Amino acid sequence: MSTFSDFEQPVFNNLTSAIRALAMDAVQKANSGHPGAPMGMAEIAEVLWNHHLRHNPKNPKWADRDRFVLSNGHGSMLIYALLHLTGYDLSIDDLKQFRQLHSRTPGHPEYGYTPGVETTTGPLGQGVTNAVGMALAEKMLAAEFNRDGFDIVDHYTYVFLGDGCLMEGISHEACSLAGTWGLGKLICFYDDNGISIDGHVEGWFTDDTPKRFEAYGWNVIPDVNGHDPEAIHAAINAAKAQSAKPTLICCKTVIGLGAPNKQGGHDVHGAPLGDAEIAAARPHIGWNFGPFEIPQEVYEAWDGRRKGADLEAQWQRKFDQYARHYPEQAAEFTRRMNGDLPAGWADHAEAVISKVNEKAETIATRKASQNCIEAYAPKLPELAGGSADLAGSNLTLWSGSKAVSGKPGKDGGGNYIHFGVREFGMSAICNGVALHGGLIPYSATFLMFSEYARNALRMAALMKIRQVFVYTHDSIGLGEDGPTHQPVEQTATLRMIPNMDVWRPCDTVESAVAWASAIERKDGPSSLLFSRQNLAFQKRDAVTIENIRRGGYVLSESAGKPQAVIIATGSEVALATGAQQALAQGGIHVRVVSMPSTNVFDRQDAAYRESVLPRGVPRVAVEAGVSDGWYKYVGLDGAVVGLDRFGESAPAGELFKAFGFTAANVAETVKRVL
Repeated sequence: MSTFSDFEQPVFNNLTSAIRALAMDAVQKANSGHPGAPMGMAEIAEVLWNHHLRHNPKNPKWADRDRFVLSNGHGSMLIYALLHLTGYDLSIDDLKQFRQLHSRTPGHPEYGYTPGVETTTGPLGQGVTNAVGMALAEKMLAAEFNRDGFDIVDHYTYVFLGDGCLMEGISHEACSLAGTWGLGKLICFYDDNGISIDGHVEGWFTDDTPKRFEAYGWNVIPDVNGHDPEAIHAAINAAKAQSAKPTLICCKTVIGLGAPNKQGGHDVHGAPLGDAEIAAARPHIGWNFGPFEIPQEVYEAWDGRRKGADLEAQWQRKFDQYARHYPEQAAEFTRRMNGDLPAGWADHAEAVISKVNEKAETIATRKASQNCIEAYAPKLPELAGGSADLAGSNLTLWSGSKAVSGKPGKDGGGNYIHFGVREFGMSAICNGVALHGGLIPYSATFLMFSEYARNALRMAALMKIRQVFVYTHDSIGLGEDGPTHQPVEQTATLRMIPNMDVWRPCDTVESAVAWASAIERKDGPSSLLFSRQNLAFQKRDAVTIENIRRGGYVLSESAGKPQAVIIATGSEVALATGAQQALAQGGIHVRVVSMPSTNVFDRQDAAYRESVLPRGVPRVAVEAGVSDGWYKYVGLDGAVVGLDRFGESAPAGELFKAFGFTAANVAETVKRVL
């Protein structure tokens, strides 16, 4: 490891000045952005990226790279400058397109847009929480795959964060867990500059942050001069010297350092510096070059491609030796880091669904969900997850569950995570687990409390990552706990999140299909909504079972040409079939459509959708939730048996009758639309 005595101070100044100049120039050209954090953290960034971070710009997906997360994502020009300077596929022209339409340098770092960006950040607190998930995944995979002499999973997760991240409540949830789990390879740099958008933070943020993190069980290194490379370097080495605790390095910095008239104040936080200030800043930082002009010698000093290739080659040689000694483990590790499902998965899933159909159980779908985990998990060792202190209600434990622990003497392995009452933290941590790779995470709570986690769900959908959100107690059917716990609008609003697949199964078979579909989906998250109460098993033939995967399908055809269509989900499907039978006695022919996933159904081709919901046939939708979303299917001439008010505290059966969720009321509603 190099030390700073190996470098002349002018060279170091040029390296940090390059960051400051690119941040100033890009924000000015865009006439929008946040130059303060990149300029204030330039020294921290140089020390970390050039002297500690193990990464390969030519292969941003190298499995054992260190992960870097810019949690204070508004300072995005910092990571863009670092990626460009060190040799990632991010050109100077990309930097000139900062914050422009379809550019690779959006206003906040976005996963999938820019090579080297590990997660989408911007909603403060979620970046560091994702990083906790990444560090947890590293620890779990290391416990599973490493062998004596072959530490093939052995990397750090580094985080830059600011006052805003620490003010957000999610940072309390996640950092508390990081200490509990003993994530010794998580190292965070707190940019303690005392400034946020409204000004000096002492008016609204007076926490003793070092003591707070010590109370969480972190290793805290306080009062580091964030502009002194030797002090930063020493702090990182001290963090690495212990492995039992995550580390917070508290760096005192000056926001916007280098802008002679604006540094240290909130004016530099989130606005362009202006031409005059930039002109004054260039000689102030010793940068005698034009906008977006980087001298070749600075590029050469920053270039991380050769070193990165050497680091990956060293790891590859070790992995090749590992593969000779442990071929099965090496193949399994490669498969999982590639995100591929096990050989024979499709046949296994089909067999599970067939067996569930043969069993024909009438049980709560939350119990059906647990049975699915029990059936799928032995074939899927990467499946790992847990519940926000509701394991006995969500039914997320299974016979092969092994709790993840950070206690001394434990190896950190396992596949079940007890998150405690931390719904938002749990969901964003699992996003980080998914982003790390090698594991498929699931997280669980009551559907009502998806509200606590809503922004993490949105981020999962935005990043198009595979996570399974398990939500039980899915309607007023949970009963006596009352309206505080009874979801009414949650199912509809989850469906409104772009790229989120929401499944509300009506029985054991639909539950098995929903779980399989969520596991198989690589390009986005899925929310699975399950009942507390028992739901009747629905009979189907093989073709009907296959059509469940299409999101909506004809569950029960009418005896004659359908005069109306009833669309239902979850617990209300049984009401639809009951109404169908009652109407048939009066000579009214009705088709019943089960639509466990409107999102998946909407992606089907027009011909299939029309075969399920034929034009010109009156429609009635039935769901124990808000009604608005169903009018896209029933039209203004159709009807919805829904719930556009909050529930009540009473046994589930009484509630369904009180709010009109009966087969008789559904039948009468059908008659009204004919």
